[in-house]
Amino acid sequence: MKGTKQVHKLTMLIIAFMVILSGCAESGSGGGTTGGNLSDKVENLPAGIAEKDPVKLMVVRKIGGDDHTAQFLAGAKQEGEALGFKVDTFSANGDSAKFHDAIAQAIDSDYDGFIISHGDDPATVQDVKKITEKGIPVVTFDSLPQLGDIDGVTLTSQNDELLAKLALDKLIEEQGPEANILYLWVDGFPPMVRRNAVYQETLSNNPGIKELERYGVASNQTSQDTQNAVAAILTKYPKGEIDAIFATWDAFAIGAARALEEAGRTEVKIYGIDVSNADLELIQKQDGPWVATAAVDPKMIGAINVRLLAKKIAGEDTPATYNLEPVLIERSAIEGASEAVNMVNLADIIPSWGTSSEFEEDWMKSLKQANGK
Repeated sequence: MKGTKQVHKLTMLIIAFMVILSGCAESGSGGGTTGGNLSDKVENLPAGIAEKDPVKLMVVRKIGGDDHTAQFLAGAKQEGEALGFKVDTFSANGDSAKFHDAIAQAIDSDYDGFIISHGDDPATVQDVKKITEKGIPVVTFDSLPQLGDIDGVTLTSQNDELLAKLALDKLIEEQGPEANILYLWVDGFPPMVRRNAVYQETLSNNPGIKELERYGVASNQTSQDTQNAVAAILTKYPKGEIDAIFATWDAFAIGAARALEEAGRTEVKIYGIDVSNADLELIQKQDGPWVATAAVDPKMIGAINVRLLAKKIAGEDTPATYNLEPVLIERSAIEGASEAVNMVNLADIIPSWGTSSEFEEDWMKSLKQANGK
């Protein structure tokens, strides 16, 4: 009798366990962010997206410690999450070892796609090959052009040639073709190489422009390092001997602006590249040195990279390269604003700012709507 009761109890436990398993299976097949039931809510959702539960993306950026990086990563995360994706981000703050280690660890995880930002060495090429050999798509930003030789990879960048041209043309317009300038630039990064090519061409076409000194180091404290360097340079050139500074990165411009203000040398004007809320605050400063910057909205860069990656996961065609077009932001255009100008309300002055429908497919709009975004 006792044995019969034990068998009965065991049978009941087995049945209960099977019911639990059945419930879990039903929950798994119908739940998730982008799979299961959501495919019923979203018309024409690509199978490559619908079968993931959810789509998982990894964004790895080599440089960091600046607001442009923060905005880029925020833009990627915001766009991905609006689509119902899971988005992880990592900034190596300029540390190559950390950058490659982060990629290596992520390759062994279950990510459906990668965004690689500022991969500037041969090791990045090997990293991306390992990713694509696993059948995982990759979109890069401001990285080595050799990555374009790998099948299926899309290279994105700002239009660096136009960024440099917009800033330099404004410098020459306001300071004249015989200006004495400081050049803030660092070698070794693909976008910097492109910007420098335009700078050299500008000097060739305007032989009256004199480069007095140049400086540039990329680190996790670039602005502070630049501030110290520019402060030292200013002691060598009395007032009236420097007309302007061409800063090829906003981290350089921020440091230069601080040095000029502390030295009481705001007659020297800065023409920069890139923008952030911190940058706009400096540009709006009455009688401050920073008067113009050429830029692309960094949040939109992150968002467009995610859209391109989503299209790849969906099995849709994507271009081999894509350049984002910049605009020139001038103090004269924003100083009359009724309130402080930031990265959001800048669109009230520059209508195209912060918005783009590039690569935003109808199924992406439907996903956002289904996710309440």
